[in-house]
Formats: sequence, C-alpha cells, structure tokens
Amino acid sequence: MACVAAKPHAWVFALATLLATAACSSRKTVAPGYHEYAYVSNGQSNSVSVIDLLELRNVKTIAVGAGPTGLAINPARNEIYVANADSSNVSIIDAADNRVVATIGVHARPYYVSVASDGKRAYVANSGSANVSVIDLDKRAVVATIRVGGAPGIAKPSTDGKLVVTSNTADNSVSIIDTAALEVRATVGVCQQPQDVAILPDNSKAFIACPGSNQVAAVDLKTNRLLTYLDVGELPVQLILKPDGGELFVCNFKSNNFSIIETTSNEVGGSYLIGNNPSHGIVTSDNSLLYTSNFGSDTVSVYAIDAGRVIGAVQVGRHPDSLALTPDEEHLLVVDSGSGDVAVVRTVKTRDNSKISADRALVTLIPVGQQPNDIVIKAFTTRR
Repeated sequence: MACVAAKPHAWVFALATLLATAACSSRKTVAPGYHEYAYVSNGQSNSVSVIDLLELRNVKTIAVGAGPTGLAINPARNEIYVANADSSNVSIIDAADNRVVATIGVHARPYYVSVASDGKRAYVANSGSANVSVIDLDKRAVVATIRVGGAPGIAKPSTDGKLVVTSNTADNSVSIIDTAALEVRATVGVCQQPQDVAILPDNSKAFIACPGSNQVAAVDLKTNRLLTYLDVGELPVQLILKPDGGELFVCNFKSNNFSIIETTSNEVGGSYLIGNNPSHGIVTSDNSLLYTSNFGSDTVSVYAIDAGRVIGAVQVGRHPDSLALTPDEEHLLVVDSGSGDVAVVRTVKTRDNSKISADRALVTLIPVGQQPNDIVIKAFTTRR
C-alpha cells in the first residue's frame, strides 16, 4: 500500500517515499468503522484534499467552489464547510462519503466560515460586501444577512453561542452580533486593520489582532467597551489561545517572534524570537507546548510554555502555514503553502521533554493541491 499519492516536487517525492514506508508500517489499531480524516483547501486548484490519517495518504480530491480558503468542521455532525472566496459560496462536504452535498451562496469574498459550538449555525464574514451571512445548517440555507463594518475578516462565535464578534478591517472596529436577535448589538472602535479574533472560554472578553498598528485590542463583551490596546510585535497575524484561557500567544509575522498576553490582567508578558515570519500556532490540550509555523524559514518551532523556552525546530516543506494536531496529538500536520504538501511531524510526548529530535521528527510529506490554505480534522465512527 503506497502512502504517497500524486506527483509532488522532485525533492518532496524523494523524501516522502523514503519516510512513508516506516509510517505505513506503524498504522494504529482502531475500532471497526472508525475514520480520521484531514481536509485541506487548495486555493489554486479549486479543491479540497482528503488525507486518511490512519494511513497517512491522500485518498481523495473533492472539487468545490473557486478559490477555497477557510475550512470549519461541525462538532455535532459529519460535515465540513468550505469558504470559496472567488465564487462567493460555501461548499458542504459529507465526511462519511467525502463528497459535496450542498453549495450555499453567500455574498462577496468570504474567506472564513465559523460554526457555533452546537453545530446548528455557520457564520460567514463577506469581506467584499460588509455583511455576515448566517446559515441554518439543518435547512442548509441562509436565514439572515447582517450588515456590519467594512471588509469584515472573521465572524467568530462565542462558546456559549450567544454572540458573534466580527473584525471590520476597513473600519477599524468590531461588530458584536446578538445571535438570538440576529442583529448587531454594538460596534466598538479598536486598533488599525483588525483581523484575527480570540474569545475567552468564559465569553467575557475578546482579543483582536491589528496588523495595521502592531497591537492587540481587548474588548469587554459584557459591557461592549474597549478595555485597552496592547503593543506587540510587527504585523500580528494570528492569535492562539491556550485551552485554559489564561494566556494568548500572538504570531508577529514581521518581527520573527511571538508575544504572550496574560488574559486576566490584559498585559503583555514578553516577546520571544521563534523563527522567520511565524504565521500560525497551536497549543496542546494540556497547555504545555506551543507549535508555530515559520513561513519564512520553512520550519516548525516548539516552545515549552512552562519552561519558557524554545526546545527545537523541524524542517518541513516550503512556506509552512496552517497547523492541526491529530486527535491523539501524536502528530502535527503542517500545510506547506509553497510546496503543495502537508508535512506530518512527530510531536513531543510529555512536559519532561527537553528538546525535539529534528532528524527523526518529520514522518512524511503528503502531496495535496496548489496553494493549500487551511486544514481541519474530523474523526468519527460509522456503523458497518
């Protein structure tokens, strides 16, 4: 059984073939009917690649809309949602069959789609139309279109599902949407060119990354007011919240570092060099490790949170970007946007690890489509 599919770049093929043999032989034993898939949006191929994580290989390519970018999973059903920026619609993929079962038109230039924690609604910020489309996922239809600020980037629902926070890039503001009334409850001015949004698990505050002013804004969601601006590094592009909500990590793309924000006190605890152009990050479920993709140095770095230091880096493909951890967190998946593949990296196991073995960490490289953008994972069991 081959673990590397399609025709990658020459050096990718050579390395992937060498490493994939070992990866295939270690396929884990699972219950009958159990599936574990990663979905990767391919922006220039107008497709989504499906990677079987039990076999570590690309098993299917699904045609979707034009210019697919952001992906989201439904926590309550076996569905994947794809924002197609160039065709202004959302594709719904049935994960059990890995096929498109519906396409829903929205408004202009949707880059991201978010799903409420109960799996009943999806929210799509339409950056070219200054509005948010609300999709009823039972009906598979748009049930409301809500006017917000200019060039909305992300519509992020709170964990309790009562609010959606939208970053309005052109207006330097955020819109706070009441999901029961389906209307904007408040508009709050923030810093320049707001983009990524993180909401605390208790739904009390939102933090907004502003690449235009090299700041992060903190907004009180109870009173709808701006709390403070926090100065971070140059070009903050992504916010990564620890699962316990105590700290927020900010990838500062241009200054080659990340900042740590203490979410209780709204203070920057420090900034640390990590790699060239960090673009994305992810924290393990035990709050112990931060992984960052370094777009400019073709590496993934590992930062031990308790120890407060970088413990290693792994060379991956070209221009690594989006990240995902497998459900057992034994592997990190790295979307290499420049080389059109997904790197599978063996993760650090415990808090006691002092370093990562870079020469043994890369398991394989799995070819996908052109300009892969985002990745999500869906694990489920079907009846046989």
